[in-house]
Amino acid sequence: MSERKQAVLERGNRTVRVPVLARVEGEGGLHIRVKDGKVAQVRLDIFEPPRFFEAFMRGRPYSDAPDFTARICGICPVAYQMSAVHAIERAFGITPEPAVRALRRLLYCGEWIESHALHVYMLHAPDFLGYESGLHLAKDHGEIVARGLRLKKIGNSLVTCVGGREIHPISAKVGGFWRMPPRAELLRLVEDLKWARDAAIETVRWVAGFEFPDFERDYEFVALRHPDEYPLCEGRVVSSAGIDIDPADYERTFVEEHVHHSNALHSHIVGRAGYFVGPLARYSLNADRLSPIAKQAATEAKLGTECRNPFRSIIVRAVETVWAVDEALRIIESYEPCDPPAAPVAPHAGRGCAVTEAPRGILYHRYDLAPDGTIEASRIVPPTAQNLGTVERDLAAFVGSNLSLDTEKLTWKCEQAVRNYDPCISCATHFLKLDLRRE
Repeated sequence: MSERKQAVLERGNRTVRVPVLARVEGEGGLHIRVKDGKVAQVRLDIFEPPRFFEAFMRGRPYSDAPDFTARICGICPVAYQMSAVHAIERAFGITPEPAVRALRRLLYCGEWIESHALHVYMLHAPDFLGYESGLHLAKDHGEIVARGLRLKKIGNSLVTCVGGREIHPISAKVGGFWRMPPRAELLRLVEDLKWARDAAIETVRWVAGFEFPDFERDYEFVALRHPDEYPLCEGRVVSSAGIDIDPADYERTFVEEHVHHSNALHSHIVGRAGYFVGPLARYSLNADRLSPIAKQAATEAKLGTECRNPFRSIIVRAVETVWAVDEALRIIESYEPCDPPAAPVAPHAGRGCAVTEAPRGILYHRYDLAPDGTIEASRIVPPTAQNLGTVERDLAAFVGSNLSLDTEKLTWKCEQAVRNYDPCISCATHFLKLDLRRE
C-alpha cells in the first residue's frame, strides 16, 4: 500500500484515509462509513472556507462583474464571464450583434476544448488504465499524452486569441468585447483546429475502448436546450422529467441549502430530490443538436441517445470535444468582426438572470442592479455545487455494490468514481481526503 493510502485497524473498525485525493481541481474530504455490511454514511466534506465573491461584488459597478467572476476558476473562467455578461445584458435589455454572439460561442469552445482535454487525458484516463497520474501514464504512453496536451494547448490558444490571454481572459464585457480579433488572426488557428478535430475523434475511439463498471443511475438530468444549437450560452433550462423554464425562473425551481459537513451548498429541485448537470445531462438532452461529425463519433462509441453511467462520462466529454472543435471551425469560416465591438450600455435598475453551460454543467448568475448600474446583490450557483448531493448518493450506491473489494481496491474505485464528475471544488468551494470506516 502506498504512503498516500494507509489502512489501520482500530477496535475492529477498518479505516482508510487518503490525505490528498489527486486529480481533481480543489480540496476537501470523502468520508464513508460501513456498518453491519451496509453503507451507513457517505459525506463529501467540503472544508475550504467560502471565498465570498457574491459579497465583495456588492457595491461595485456592473462592469466589474465579468472580470471579478472570472477569478472564481482558472479552468473555466469563460463560463463565469459569459454568465455574468448575459445576466447583466438581460437586466439592461441589451441584444448584442450576431458577430458578438458568434465570437462568444467561439471563446466558450476554446474553454471546452482545453477543459475536456485536461480531464480526459490527465485526470481521468489514468484511472481506467491503472496509473497513479498522467505523468505515470506518459512514461508508457507518451504519444497519447502528447496528443492530449496538444489538444489542450490548441484550446488555450483559441481562448488567448479571442480573450486576450489563456487564463482569466480580459476581452469580454457587457455589450460585447473590448476588442474583436481581425478575421486573419482566427484563420491562423484553422490548421491546428483541423488537426484537433481528427485528434478528438481518435480520443473518442481510444476512451470508448476502456472497461466500464455496470453502473447506471436514474438521474433527473438538467441542462440548457436551444432550438437550433448544442447549448453553450443561451436556451431554456430543461430536465428529463419535464422542467422547461426561462433562466429567470431558476430560483423558483431550484433550491440551495446548507449541509453541516460542507462549505458548498447542496441543490435540489423544489418538491423533489437532487438532479444532475454536466456532460451526461447535456448529451442526453441534446444529442440531436450535435454536429454530424460529433454524432458519428457518438454512434461509433455506442453511446446511444442518452448515457446514464457516470463512468462513461469520459466518452461523452470526448464527443463534446469533437463538437467544440467542429463548432469553432464553423464559426471561424463565417466570422466577420463588427464595429464597434460592443453595444452601448444604458444602466438602469433591474434584475438579470442567465444560465450558460460550463464544461461541468449549468452555471447560474443573477444580478440586482441599482439605477446607476451598481451591483446591489448577486447570486452564483456553480455546476459542481449542484451535483454534490447526487455524487454522494451515487457513491453510496457504488460502495454498496462493491463491499466485497478489499479496502485498498475500494478506495481506488471511490477516488475514480469521484473523478467521474470532474469536480471543480475551487468553484464550489473545495474537497479532498478519504476516511472509510467499516464497523
